[in-house]
Amino acid sequence: MKRAGLLLAALAAVAGLAGCGEKPQTRGVNKADVAAYQGAQNQFVSPGWKVGDKTSWEQRPKARMQNSQNEYPKTN
Repeated sequence: MKRAGLLLAALAAVAGLAGCGEKPQTRGVNKADVAAYQGAQNQFVSPGWKVGDKTSWEQRPKARMQNSQNEYPKTN
């Protein structure tokens, strides 16, 4: 019985330490220090928007809110 308890404790210790060897899961390059309107340089940006255009970046959510997410004009 003592042997089974010791074995169980050893297995619990091994299982507890299994996560200690995990490598950090990072993408490699962290662009957290760049403003959002300067960071997108891929094919997924809105058509007509250019990298670094801050005013366009700020106006886009406002336009989306008025054109598609505002239910008030749709009820009239």
